[in-house]
Amino acid sequence: MKLAILSRNGKLYSTRRLVEAARERGHSVRVLDPLRCYMRISSDGFDMRYKGKPVSGYAAVVPRIGASVTRYGCAVLRQFELMGSYSPNSAAAIARARDKLRCHQVLAAEGIGLPVTVFGDNPDDTGDLLALLGPPPHVIKLNEGTQGAGVMLTEKTSASRATIETLRGLYANFLVQEFVAEAKGADLRCFVVGDRVVAAMRRQAPTGDFRSNLHRGGTAKPVRPSRAEVATAVHAARTLGLGVAGVDMLRSKRGPLVLEVNSSPGLEGIEAATGIDVAGAVIEHVARMGDGRQHNRNGELTDL
Repeated sequence: MKLAILSRNGKLYSTRRLVEAARERGHSVRVLDPLRCYMRISSDGFDMRYKGKPVSGYAAVVPRIGASVTRYGCAVLRQFELMGSYSPNSAAAIARARDKLRCHQVLAAEGIGLPVTVFGDNPDDTGDLLALLGPPPHVIKLNEGTQGAGVMLTEKTSASRATIETLRGLYANFLVQEFVAEAKGADLRCFVVGDRVVAAMRRQAPTGDFRSNLHRGGTAKPVRPSRAEVATAVHAARTLGLGVAGVDMLRSKRGPLVLEVNSSPGLEGIEAATGIDVAGAVIEHVARMGDGRQHNRNGELTDL
């Protein structure tokens, strides 16, 4: 199968592992920088070029689109889809997952457990907004932050107010959530591929921090998720339309609570922690789904 991996940097661990896994399984694979892809869109068809040469014939595309290039990266991925390529994560699904507020609304509508979340725009409503949430501590998150960046913990209502006022002054989009104390600075990352969790790890925040992201100094160890956690992770990914996802959850007294669903989950931390060939699982899923589809002349996808 002819595969493309959309990535800004072919030397990144996750990109390299996907390339290795694809070649080990006999696939032809190429890394394409989405920002070097450019498109022709017309009523008579869709075309793409890359560094001056035509791009065509890719049966499947694996997106590794960073948050800073979401808009253009999704446009490129959408063009691939219109040209008949299969992707485990569609452009629409990636955009849905990247918007934390929209993501939480969609998941909550499906009855998936989440930390209580509030959102508002007018400064006059801040007091009542925080009253809806409950007493501090509060977690304040930038709507499009990644890897723990833009996540703040406030211990007092006055601190929550000051932080919210500052973010509004910067015209930042953010949401405010309850702090789940019983999680004790730890979360669970379930790596979902298709309809199953292929690997899971428990991440622990470093001393003095509440963010468990490995990029923030957190540590990880393999873990066997409960049936409820597996079901929640798979349900969350499916609800957002993601065939490959990293679902981050807190273990709470009321069951698993989804913090975030990552549409481009990193492979390095979870492969190191678990010893599982996660990249191989991704490629096998993409190849299986890509082989199970055929393309008609209009670029529409039809199941075999």
